[in-house]
Amino acid sequence: MRAVFVNTSLKKNAKESHTQLLLDVSARMMRRNGITVDMMHLLDHHVPPGIYPDMTQHGWDRDDWPGLWRKILAADILVIGTPIWLGEESSVCRILIERLYAMSGKLNDKGQSIFYGKVGGCVVTGNEDGIKHVAMTVLYAFSHLGITIPPQADCGWIGEAGPGPSYGDEGDDGSGVGFDNEFTQRNTTIMTWNLMHLARLLRANGGYSNRGNDRNAWSEGHRFGHENPERVR
Repeated sequence: MRAVFVNTSLKKNAKESHTQLLLDVSARMMRRNGITVDMMHLLDHHVPPGIYPDMTQHGWDRDDWPGLWRKILAADILVIGTPIWLGEESSVCRILIERLYAMSGKLNDKGQSIFYGKVGGCVVTGNEDGIKHVAMTVLYAFSHLGITIPPQADCGWIGEAGPGPSYGDEGDDGSGVGFDNEFTQRNTTIMTWNLMHLARLLRANGGYSNRGNDRNAWSEGHRFGHENPERVR
């Protein structure tokens, strides 16, 4: 099984990203349990905003999204990591969500969303309020696209209100700030295991049945509740 973690930090260098530190915690757990993990730092790539699969066809000189999409398409698990700015996810995170949305017209071989069978989670860091709000936004977008959300599919860390250290900054005792936070450790662990549990369940059962859930049937002019319902699988 494969997982893709995408860091949408505003930091140009992933090594300077506090969000990356918490993503790494979850990724290590998955690797220890046999999951192949691909880690992406979105700002390492040229991914312009837009809602089309390839933005070079819409005025941009370069678009790395098609290559990144191939890795996401091959994954069973997708985790987005984002910092909080003014109570919201990062602008880079919004670009990623829009580019995922650009693929929402693609279907699998059952006539369902290409995202069916994938599970999603969200990792949030910052030193201001907003973990649950950001997770709500990201996980709703996932669900709308067709990604399945397990219980407790988010985790995060925020410091005290106001300016202060971020996750992983050196504390007064020399340790990383937030590393000993039980709430963060617990939620990160539960999120990671629930993602793995649900991904394996979906894989073992061949994803979702397309009975009553087949876009091709609709495109052929059939409608639920009209004529012969059995024609709509």
